[in-house]
Amino acid sequence: MAARQGLFDLTGRSALVTGAAGGIGSAVAEAYAAAGAGVLVTDVNGDAAAKVAARINESGGKADSFELDVTDRDAADEAVARAAALNGGSLHILVNNAGVTAPAMFKDTTEVSFQRMLDIHLKGAFNCSQAGLRYFATDGTGRIINVTSSAGITGTLGQVNYSAAKAGIIGLTKSLARELARKQILVNALAPLAATPMTKTIRTNEKFAETMLNRIPLRRWAEPEEVAGAFVFLASDASSFVTGQVLPVDGGMVM
Repeated sequence: MAARQGLFDLTGRSALVTGAAGGIGSAVAEAYAAAGAGVLVTDVNGDAAAKVAARINESGGKADSFELDVTDRDAADEAVARAAALNGGSLHILVNNAGVTAPAMFKDTTEVSFQRMLDIHLKGAFNCSQAGLRYFATDGTGRIINVTSSAGITGTLGQVNYSAAKAGIIGLTKSLARELARKQILVNALAPLAATPMTKTIRTNEKFAETMLNRIPLRRWAEPEEVAGAFVFLASDASSFVTGQVLPVDGGMVM
């Protein structure tokens, strides 16, 4: 797996990707490895994460895996230490991607469901980001990339819990960007849309699918690999003067 050269070359850098057992997370992990980074593939499903790491290594990349529940702070501490050890003891790239959905109209949304969304999406990003502070490179190569959603920007019907958690991630991103700029650590967020297991219910329901496609100017779903390039951009020297931003990668749905 040859590393890319120039602005998008990540050779010598370490990356930790949460929720990387499939979908966008695994595509990002593979894209980082292709660009030369050493990648720690993490997921609550440790076996699936290990398979992604094995696939990267078989392709000539450098990866390890770790079973990570992002709501567990001790596990987050161990994960960032393992990721940093992949390349010289510094953590260069953290992608807070772990997430789930539990659609329900507001009147049917339980307190347990609401709290679960906050714990996995928002607390998870907090845990991993704060755990990483001891290891982040401060030479301008340190990056935190948080995964939000159009739901966190515009809201969405039947997903108050998910939308609130994703909106919280935007606030976390902007505040961290201001605070960590003094350490030359860049913090940005991506709002991707792709054909993944998480979006399968929408894509396979004829009514929902047509409604969704009507909202996407490009009139199609992206494959996870198509949105991974934006993650490489935000992790690389090409984005060295970009921080505190939310970048939708959704075929023009949010403009």
